[in-house]
Amino acid sequence: MNDYAKALGARLRAIRTQQGLSLHGVEEKSRGRWKAVVVGSYERGDRAVTVQRLAELADFYGVPVGELLPDATPSGASEPPPRLVIDLEQLAGVPPEKARPLARYAATIQSQRGDYNGRVLSIRQDDLRSLAVIYDESPSLLTEELISWGVLNAEARRAIDAL
Repeated sequence: MNDYAKALGARLRAIRTQQGLSLHGVEEKSRGRWKAVVVGSYERGDRAVTVQRLAELADFYGVPVGELLPDATPSGASEPPPRLVIDLEQLAGVPPEKARPLARYAATIQSQRGDYNGRVLSIRQDDLRSLAVIYDESPSLLTEELISWGVLNAEARRAIDAL
C-alpha cells in the first residue's frame, strides 16, 4: 500500500483514539453504520476510502474533512503547530465565573459540528485568537491561563508562536 494511504490511515486512527473510541466503540456509537473491520482496514491502509465515505466519517467524528487528510508538506519541511484540544472534563472543574465564556464558545462549536462526546474538543488557532478577544487577554496569556486550569496541554504554547 502506498505511503499516502498509510498516512491517511494514521490520521483516521489518531482522530478515533483522540475521541477515546476503540474500533468496536465506533461500531457501537454509529449503531452499526461503521463496521469495526472496515474502519480498521481504512486505518491500516489496506482498503481505499472514497471521498464520500471519508466525508461521512469526518461528519461522524465531528471534524472537518481536512483534519482527516495527511499533511501534504514534504516530511521534514516544517513541524505543524500542535493541535489545540480543549479538555471539557477539566473545564467542568474550573470556577464558573472563569469558565463561562469558554464553555459557551465550546458549546457553540459542539452544536455546529454535532459533536457531543463531552470529553474533548479540537479548536483552531483562530478560535484561540477569538477566545483571547472574549477574555480581553493576549493569546499567549490566555493560553497560559488555560494550561494552568488543565484545559489545554502545555504543548499548546507552540501554537501561539504560529499566531
